[in-house]
Amino acid sequence: AKIIEIAKRLSLQAAKGGAGGEKLCEKHREALKLFCEEDQTPICLVCRESQAHRVHAVVPIEEAAEEHKEKFQAHMQILKDRREKLLGLKIAEEAKSL
Repeated sequence: AKIIEIAKRLSLQAAKGGAGGEKLCEKHREALKLFCEEDQTPICLVCRESQAHRVHAVVPIEEAAEEHKEKFQAHMQILKDRREKLLGLKIAEEAKSL
């Protein structure tokens, strides 16, 4: 659920950035170009230098978006595989009961 939430946030941000309207930091009114791995949130360059994020691992937001997208797709594939298996079991049980 957390990965989905992050992916949605990053996707929305990427869409806004792609349209020319980059989302701005509420605190500093700077473009959100970085992603704080520890807080799992987008941050601006000024936030990066603040005490709140100085010691945190930070990556470019595009890199974080791609990484989270890959994780999301991997989890989706696992869920699809489980669903297929469960549907197969359901059909087999229904056949037995008939």
